[in-house]
Amino acid sequence: MVKTEIGSHIPEFSLMDQYGHLFEINTILGQKNIVIFFYPKDDSPGCTREACYFRDQFEVFSETDALIIGISGQSVESHRKFADKYRLNYILLSDEGNKIRKLFGVPTNLLGLLPGRVSYVIDKSGKVVYVFNSQTRTANHVDEALSILKELN
Repeated sequence: MVKTEIGSHIPEFSLMDQYGHLFEINTILGQKNIVIFFYPKDDSPGCTREACYFRDQFEVFSETDALIIGISGQSVESHRKFADKYRLNYILLSDEGNKIRKLFGVPTNLLGLLPGRVSYVIDKSGKVVYVFNSQTRTANHVDEALSILKELN
């Protein structure tokens, strides 16, 4: 399995978003910085904290010309309900079967039972400039990404 890491170019992929529209990453490469965060499950306590913190910092991410993308293995419908319930103002992508998670090389944690929580900061050229992997430090995914993006600008 190839692992996406600092210095790697992100793999091209397409997935359905929370509204059932096809999202293709190559349509934004070269235009925006990107934060992709892989999270275990919609509506779980840690994932809800992380998702809402990304929502609350949305304007700050916009100031760094960054697009936020959350990816997990739940269905489009599950993502729509999660986004509506917490007024999430960014893209959630449905990776049923975890193909994109595997493409990036995101590990599973906790004895292989729980999908990993990993965030990637990608510059406008599509190159990974930072990776943060922590199952439990959910707020750090947002804080670390913002810190790196501010350095890029």
